[in-house]
Amino acid sequence: GLKFKNWDGQIKFALGENVKRSSAPNGNVRYPDTRMGVEQVLVDAFTRAKDYQKAWKEYDAVKGKKGSTAVAPRRDLELDPLVEILNNKRFITCHSYVQSEIMGSIEVANKMGYKYNTFTHILEGYKVADKMKEHGANASTFSDWWAYKMEVEDAIPYNAAIMHNVGLNVAINSDDAEMARRLNQEAAKIVKYGGVSEEEALKMVTLNPAKMLHVDDRVGSLKTGKDGDVVLWSDNPLSIYAKSLYTIVDGTVYFDRAKDEQLQKGVDAERNRLVRKMNGEKRGGGAVIPAVPSYQIMFTCSDHGHSHGLLVVDAEELTNE
Repeated sequence: GLKFKNWDGQIKFALGENVKRSSAPNGNVRYPDTRMGVEQVLVDAFTRAKDYQKAWKEYDAVKGKKGSTAVAPRRDLELDPLVEILNNKRFITCHSYVQSEIMGSIEVANKMGYKYNTFTHILEGYKVADKMKEHGANASTFSDWWAYKMEVEDAIPYNAAIMHNVGLNVAINSDDAEMARRLNQEAAKIVKYGGVSEEEALKMVTLNPAKMLHVDDRVGSLKTGKDGDVVLWSDNPLSIYAKSLYTIVDGTVYFDRAKDEQLQKGVDAERNRLVRKMNGEKRGGGAVIPAVPSYQIMFTCSDHGHSHGLLVVDAEELTNE
């Protein structure tokens, strides 16, 4: 399955606009509200974590000793995972875009004594790939997303190939469920943009991310002793014509295209039966209820006073999302 026993602890960090939200429609009401502020939050948090860790070490050194009156520090659930990061027991995956904030976060980490395991999105990673390699970070990026907001106006489609050629462990990530099921095609773009070999491109959606998550001893490649997680394709996995014939998880077949086609025939037959029945009742004078869409999304930029451009119609009632 998707859960791994005894898996290394993980944690998600974020930099830039995802934190400060300075372009929010309701105004800037968050702290921190600058990139410098985001960096300072990291400094403050890990300074507190190191002090907290020191207090516990001092307590553990004297507790139980004769005559000791030491009182245990108050447990802080916010600082516990930060101490785990300092002790390499929990690993950071960090949302990132801009060169300056990437370098700033690495400098904070080096100063405070922790490490970023993986920078995700990392669309300016090509600018700082050598520094990321020196730090020991992985890079998980989009294949060819750029210019969809100010933070990514410097993004280029050669990003993954450049970072790979520098020597980083590179993966291709999605940001939605639709792309997540087409990552094999996203990996193919790295062959086009940068000339990476097909084998290395395929690793970017198989073995490389498994390494980032510290589960490459279980999944990510076909090897005796690993979990039986396999997809059998009808064509080169990087081809847009490739279809999954079998999907196997832990040795169990979860998807079989031949069986699925038979099931689809049954679904089609049942649909046709119901349609014929409804048409028959209509021709016989039965009551007819007009079809009303229960959920519809309309994109607009100015209608109905909605600034974001997303309007939801539910049972003919307009609501702004």
